[in-house]
Amino acid sequence: MSLLQVRDLGKNFGGVRALDGVSFDLPEGQLLALLGPNGAGKSTCFNILNGQYRPDAGSVHFDGREISNARRSMKPRDVWRLGVGRTFQVSATFSSMTVIENVQMALVSRKRKLFSLWRPAAGMYRDEAMELLAQVGMAAQAQRPCGVLAYGDVKRVELAIALANRPRLLLMDEPTAGMAPGERNELMALTRELVVARKLAVLFTEHSMDVVFAFADRMIVLARGRIIAQGDGETIRNHPQVQEVYLGSGTTFGQEAQ
Repeated sequence: MSLLQVRDLGKNFGGVRALDGVSFDLPEGQLLALLGPNGAGKSTCFNILNGQYRPDAGSVHFDGREISNARRSMKPRDVWRLGVGRTFQVSATFSSMTVIENVQMALVSRKRKLFSLWRPAAGMYRDEAMELLAQVGMAAQAQRPCGVLAYGDVKRVELAIALANRPRLLLMDEPTAGMAPGERNELMALTRELVVARKLAVLFTEHSMDVVFAFADRMIVLARGRIIAQGDGETIRNHPQVQEVYLGSGTTFGQEAQ
């Protein structure tokens, strides 16, 4: 059984149908790219998966447990505690805090610990935080404020924060947005290593097709809330409807990735 099972998801906003019968599976140990032009429904799908939206139709099962349907959805924090992590297109670190303090705060939240004047959070879980930072290549910058980091390094810190909850499923929304080509490849190569080492399942959205074709095991393409294609890179690249939606007929989709 797949770790994540999405069945017939539907979501409307007024007269706009953002998702229409979306279904897919995601097993552990796999990178799945969710693609589509702006307005295709990618963000709506993500927001349903982590509990921010309730679907109007369909269901989501995680590790055999139904976490969302048209009648009720688990709250984002409860979904997070089950083992669903998320990174965002716009970085969500605390810029005035140090790198290690950002990760420590995530660990405090995971362990449901409270801190006081007698036991400040800065003294808690330092070893575990440093281990996470080492995994993402940021241990040497642990004492620097996040506000002075290069953008690619901030993304690495955000990944360490997401890993603090020991997720089994990681939702990555435009993980390489705003990054230089070399930084994009480094971050996704690191993500690939974590997928293998931790047997993570990763669902990510991405507009950089070179990243998608280099690192995704499978791809799903949405257009106007519906799945129009899914499969490996070669299948998606040569799919006529995908070419039409992205680049117009007669142009090979993903050409820049070759």
